[in-house]
Amino acid sequence: MVTSVTSLGRNGLYDWLIQRVSAVVIAVYVIGMVGFLVCSGDLDYRAWSAFMGSAPMRIANTLMVFSVAAHTWIGLWSVTTDYLTGMTFGKAATSVRLIAQVVIALLLLVYILWGLLMIWGGA
Repeated sequence: MVTSVTSLGRNGLYDWLIQRVSAVVIAVYVIGMVGFLVCSGDLDYRAWSAFMGSAPMRIANTLMVFSVAAHTWIGLWSVTTDYLTGMTFGKAATSVRLIAQVVIALLLLVYILWGLLMIWGGA
């Protein structure tokens, strides 16, 4: 069995499972948010702030941030390993793929940190 050091899980099965679970988390979150917005009627800043500031929503938002990051990483890792190959970039393919993956990882790290800062405060 080959284990990739750049994949999120230990192998393809774990990556597949993480991506499917994260997709379910994202779908449930979006359905819940749409349901809240439809059922809330006249929504003002105070009600929205109270809703988003509650502990269950902070936890749900944190779970959503990590789910989006995991889903994005696995998807873009798959895309970069499938399309940034020697056939498209020649001998520079490994360098191009590594640079693309590092940029993606750094952007996802910024996304996670920024999301957690917005959810849990500090600013």
